[in-house]
Amino acid sequence: MPTALTDEERTRLDRVIEQTLVDLELEYEHPRNGAFFVKLPGEHKLATMTWLVVQDFSLLVEAFFMRKPEDDPAAVHAWLLGRNAHMFGLAFSIDRLGDVFLVGRLPLSAVEPEEIDRLLGCMLRYSDEGFDTAVGLGFESSIRREWAWRVKRGESTANLAAFARFSGAED
Repeated sequence: MPTALTDEERTRLDRVIEQTLVDLELEYEHPRNGAFFVKLPGEHKLATMTWLVVQDFSLLVEAFFMRKPEDDPAAVHAWLLGRNAHMFGLAFSIDRLGDVFLVGRLPLSAVEPEEIDRLLGCMLRYSDEGFDTAVGLGFESSIRREWAWRVKRGESTANLAAFARFSGAED
């Protein structure tokens, strides 16, 4: 049975992760040895804040995706589960409150720059590409209310453009 990591092994992994993040020119915080909080800038989801945490037997890769869906959580969960079947290294999951996360684990033996880059790329892709669909499914009524409120006040709806189908214009 494998044993817990030595301090030397943790330090080596810490260096590999940090150098990879520097080489990838990503913004990150390093709150403690073996833990990195990385900002992955996106287009649909403005940023996916991702934890990389060295654990005893794996590297945890985790990011908050969206809060608990208000509308039709079953449809959101079904859509997320369908996505899981086609994803590499990560999967959507929900916590005890119903909030949605993207989570993966990398064996410590595979903690190398290429694999870190691959997983962070997957994290960004899955989070960014799926965001508008998931939010549209899970928050349609809130988006409709927000759109109507902005129109009534003469405020911009530019950052809601992905949800124009909820504007009520076709009703």
